[in-house]
Amino acid sequence: MKITKFVYSALIGFVASCRSMTPMAALAAARMAGRGTSGNLLLLDRPLFKYGALAMGVGELFGDKMKSAPDRTVLLGLSARVASAGIAGAALAPSGEEKTGAAIAVSAAVPLAYATLAARKKAMAGIGQTRSGLIEDTLIVAIGAAVVFFATRPNRR
Repeated sequence: MKITKFVYSALIGFVASCRSMTPMAALAAARMAGRGTSGNLLLLDRPLFKYGALAMGVGELFGDKMKSAPDRTVLLGLSARVASAGIAGAALAPSGEEKTGAAIAVSAAVPLAYATLAARKKAMAGIGQTRSGLIEDTLIVAIGAAVVFFATRPNRR
C-alpha cells in the first residue's frame, strides 16, 4: 500500500483540526460544482446534506469569533472533527479504501486539534481573538478548498 494515496485524506484531517465544518462544506461545494470524489459516499449527493454542510461551515466561521466560543478540544468539538474528518477523508480516499482514508483523516485531525489550538492561543495573545480567527479562517478555508479541488475531478456527463 502506497501511503501517498492518502495524502488528501491526511490533509483534510489537518483542515478539520482547525475548522470542523470546513471539510464538509468544501466537499459540498465541490459536489455542487459538479466535481466527483474517488471515494464512494452517497451522503454527498443528498441536497439536505450539501446545503446543511455549507450553512454549518459558514456558521462556524462566524461563531468562532465569539468570546464564548469553546476550545476545539472540548468533547463536542472533537466529536465534530472526528465525524467531519472521517467522512471527508473517506470521500477523498481511493475507491475501495474509504475506511483507511477515514482513519487517516481522523488520526490527523484529533492530535492536530491540540497543536492548532496552542498556535491559535499564542496568536490570540499577540493579535486578539477576532484578528487571529480571521487569519486562521482565511488560511484554512483556502487550504481546504485547494485540497478538495486537487482531490476531485469534474463529473463526466
